[in-house]
Amino acid sequence: MRKILVQAFMMVLIIFQIAEQAFPGEQLVVAAVGDIMMGSSGPRGILPPNDGEALFKGVSDHLKAGQIIFGNLEGPLVDGGESRKCREEKSNWCFEFRTPTRYGRYLQQAGFNVLNLANNHTFDYGTEGLKSTLNTLQDLAIKPIGGNLLASFILKGKKVVVVGFSYLDSPFSYSILEIPKAKEIIRSLKETHDLVIVSFHGGAEGKGALRLLNRREIFLGEDRGNVVAFARGAVEAGADLVLGHGPHVLRPLEVYRGKLIAYSLGNFLTYGMFNLKGPNGLSVILKVQLDLETGDFVEGELLSVKLVEGGIPEIDPEGEGIQIIKNGLADFSGPSALHLDPNGRIRRQAINEKSR
Repeated sequence: MRKILVQAFMMVLIIFQIAEQAFPGEQLVVAAVGDIMMGSSGPRGILPPNDGEALFKGVSDHLKAGQIIFGNLEGPLVDGGESRKCREEKSNWCFEFRTPTRYGRYLQQAGFNVLNLANNHTFDYGTEGLKSTLNTLQDLAIKPIGGNLLASFILKGKKVVVVGFSYLDSPFSYSILEIPKAKEIIRSLKETHDLVIVSFHGGAEGKGALRLLNRREIFLGEDRGNVVAFARGAVEAGADLVLGHGPHVLRPLEVYRGKLIAYSLGNFLTYGMFNLKGPNGLSVILKVQLDLETGDFVEGELLSVKLVEGGIPEIDPEGEGIQIIKNGLADFSGPSALHLDPNGRIRRQAINEKSR
């Protein structure tokens, strides 16, 4: 009897392991959005109506389709403290954010399981603000990324890691300005993981940044990197998906060596303190299907979003965000080209279509 029980247990274990393995044609689904700032209780700050209860109401159902659900968190989750940032910078262009820790539950309810902290607002309230953010996200089972902070998953037997870069360099942000070093980091991650997803915060800001150029971008005297060179270098080093944010407007997508690059996902939920005029108030939810064996882009979808009532996202039936990205695709041709239909479906352009 004992022998039979052992054999039965081993059979169940084998079946479980087989079920968790990735077979040819199986896919990883990633849902990704851009910048998130749910309101600030700091100086010049403003909090949303009903203490933010409905912030993600109009979009959360569309996020939860992904196995990895990603966004860029602008500013710390912290309840107190003082910021010296804008007092020291003495600039009209300085912004500092402080979102109450209780708002973290809205991120969890919306489905996020990875949030990028590698950006220029991570230290708005110093190390205490960062510590509070990390503790809050840990309590919510949301993985933070940025520099040494990595988000690792095992999905259908495959090891997947998400890593965060920006134009800054710190233990919480690998730099996009040092591309050879960045490629070394990504190669090292690829040696220990099957799929590597790279997030980066970089590029100029505002409506003047809609056009993507393969050159170094300077904004307010600050080197924001050559995001094209960085993203393509990341793919060359082993990245399977590259997700960009920071310009606060949407930028194009491309496929490079079979891997999808999103150069900027724009503002997604930025309440009260952001310029939302024109393209700044238009966004998308990106859903991507990756081949779990190769990491190659299979197909994807864009869902247009518009920020209303001070920065709250709602689905945009007019599809303006999709059209902005479609306009940007004209900058790419040949093997990087994508076909984006009016409904937001993304697929690699067929050879016969490219020749028309």
